[in-house]
Amino acid sequence: QSTCTLRGCCWSPQSDTSVPWCFFSSNHGYKVDGSTRTTQAGFETTLTRLPSPSLFGNDINTVLLTGQYQTANRFRFKITDPNTQRFEVPHEHVRPFTGSAATNLNYKVYV
Repeated sequence: QSTCTLRGCCWSPQSDTSVPWCFFSSNHGYKVDGSTRTTQAGFETTLTRLPSPSLFGNDINTVLLTGQYQTANRFRFKITDPNTQRFEVPHEHVRPFTGSAATNLNYKVYV
């Protein structure tokens, strides 16, 4: 049996160590709004915030989810505000991915 807080975080201790004990119910977070668009490296889709209590405040109601199948073992996802450009911390070892989507993946992604 799980117990949930006012902010929607649920706690349900499990005997299986591979199952998270803390989670959010399916009526929290974001949902896909419209279709998922295929890109050279993966996909893009718009997400709309579900009406639920905010954890941190100033939530963005519409975000863009970009997924890239970079290698057979590496998937990159990025969530951005499509309406407002924001500062992104530069990193000397992280370069923009310019390749095509990898094949023979060792993982599955469900949106």
